[in-house]
Amino acid sequence: MGGGDTLKELPASFQGLELLPVHLYVLAHLKKAGVDYTRMMAKMSELELSLIEGAVKDLIEAGLIERDSGSAIKRSKARFKKAFEVHKHHTYYGLSRAGELFLRSIDERWLREYFNSFFPGGWDVVVALTKVKSFNELPKGLRNDRIREELVLHRFITPKGKRTKFFRLLMDFLGIG
Repeated sequence: MGGGDTLKELPASFQGLELLPVHLYVLAHLKKAGVDYTRMMAKMSELELSLIEGAVKDLIEAGLIERDSGSAIKRSKARFKKAFEVHKHHTYYGLSRAGELFLRSIDERWLREYFNSFFPGGWDVVVALTKVKSFNELPKGLRNDRIREELVLHRFITPKGKRTKFFRLLMDFLGIG
């Protein structure tokens, strides 16, 4: 499973969509936030806006998220908002019923299988990475060039080996570590 092939070989899919870590992040973010817009998801995760927008488009096509209607939004619905009510200046998205059900079905067994699909022992690497600050601090058996390449590809670490904010948020949202 080299860098380019990995994206096509992941076992987790929904309605034909191969679920990438960025897809899981958007779903988990929306579960925590209630509703949110792409620019805020990109800002919080420190990922490129185009990557988040692509993931949102994929998830809408798969029926896992949907656009939120209305012209104003209350904090009770958008839990990350500080104001009681704001007028929408962006397109907000929320989980669809299918998205809610899919997220409820994700358990440790599913996550273990998902991360092991990146490379052998992927789950162990991801769990270990939650406990250290950089790739170089991982136990020697969990460090090699292939693993490093996959972690950089999925934006879990920077090219220098430091954990990304995206990785930390994703693991927090998924309850790993």
